[in-house]
Amino acid sequence: MRLRDIPSVNILLNTLRWERIELPREYVVDIVRRELSAIRKLAKDGDVHFDEGQIVSRVRSEVRRRNRASLTNVINGTGIILHTGLGRAPFSQSLLRKVADDMRGYSALELNLQTGRRGERLHHITPLLNSLTGAKDSIVVNNNAAAVLLSLNSLAEGKDVVVSRGQLVEIGGLFRIPDVIRKSGASLVEVGTTNRTHLEDYVNGLSRNAGVILMVHTSNYRIQGFTKEVPLVDLAKLSAKKRVPLIVDLGSGALFNLEEAGLPHEPVVSDALDQGASLVTFSGDKLLGGPQSGLICGKKHFISKLHKNPMYRALRCDKMTLALLERTLRSYRQAPPGRENMTYQLFTTSRRTLINRGRKLVASMRDDDVRKLGVSVVHSEVEAGSGSLPTELLESAALRFQSEILTPSSLSERFRKWNPPIVGYSSRNRFYLDLKAIPAEEYQVLRKAMKEIAKGVS
Repeated sequence: MRLRDIPSVNILLNTLRWERIELPREYVVDIVRRELSAIRKLAKDGDVHFDEGQIVSRVRSEVRRRNRASLTNVINGTGIILHTGLGRAPFSQSLLRKVADDMRGYSALELNLQTGRRGERLHHITPLLNSLTGAKDSIVVNNNAAAVLLSLNSLAEGKDVVVSRGQLVEIGGLFRIPDVIRKSGASLVEVGTTNRTHLEDYVNGLSRNAGVILMVHTSNYRIQGFTKEVPLVDLAKLSAKKRVPLIVDLGSGALFNLEEAGLPHEPVVSDALDQGASLVTFSGDKLLGGPQSGLICGKKHFISKLHKNPMYRALRCDKMTLALLERTLRSYRQAPPGRENMTYQLFTTSRRTLINRGRKLVASMRDDDVRKLGVSVVHSEVEAGSGSLPTELLESAALRFQSEILTPSSLSERFRKWNPPIVGYSSRNRFYLDLKAIPAEEYQVLRKAMKEIAKGVS
């Protein structure tokens, strides 16, 4: 086909089935123009020859691909429950249905229905959060980085923040505690060494300009061997004696003793408050099992300072986040929380259960399909993800694909392109779908995908 015979944008737009397209017309025009530009380049270089039917087919295919929402449900076969790339804490259908009912149309976000007067958006959250943590008051912002930033800016702007060198962590995405301290308007005062910090180091680091003592739970790594950290209770006594607030950044933020659920130990928010922390900050989308948010619990007069800070308005949460968070907190009717909290539903599913589910899935397939895919059920170990429980591996089980026909990369691509996409991982020339982060209700989709992928293999 000559360049001048390539169909125009308008001609191609008229070939589309607009009743099925859920995109702005301007965006579709951009898609068509980009495809035509790529086609012209290939034709000009002489690499590929197209006829009009092929061009129409290519444009339609790209429009169909873009017509599917990009932020969509994914089946998580990585085994990492709190996978940052896959949205961290997952939500159950039952919880989402309740939130959808709560948020249909308008909502009483800042209206007190008892008095008819203007209300406070945090009042949907704070009574629940205060009860669960034992805090006198609490506040919620859009993530834990914002929680730390707001706390430091409110209590230590223009002053010193005293912190152990062993706690100057990088959390991810180049988010570093020293950078947050500087951005808060405070000055960093490092005390101790990387592996050992004593109470006397904190005492010597406190000057008349001290604004805050900051204790950071190193949730994404551990230093082992010749080490020493000052216990929180001792820092709290020093904080009270010197009248310098103690902020504890717990990061992952467990609301109960995880060992009761058969999980590794992680500091509990209520324990930190009981031991004397002025404020405790933690994430909503990690061990809590909720939406991305930063929760700050502590003493009433400190929380009041945070609430009055103009920065709070820039960091506060929207109605959907608060609705998801409220329903998540309501799931803590017991410890661990019930099935509505999918994070703990997945965390507490035993390896034995996963093996039985995996074997049942494989047994339901045709022998020839099992052979083509080379699929079997094996023991595995996985991380919790997002810096939670960093030195602990959780027992799990996985589907291992050792096909003589399909390579691991080919299998990975075929599963990723399924609807909904199924994401796994490759290791030692094998492809795996770990079962730890796959809820029971998604196994039917997984079975259908495996059947269709095997069908396409000759």
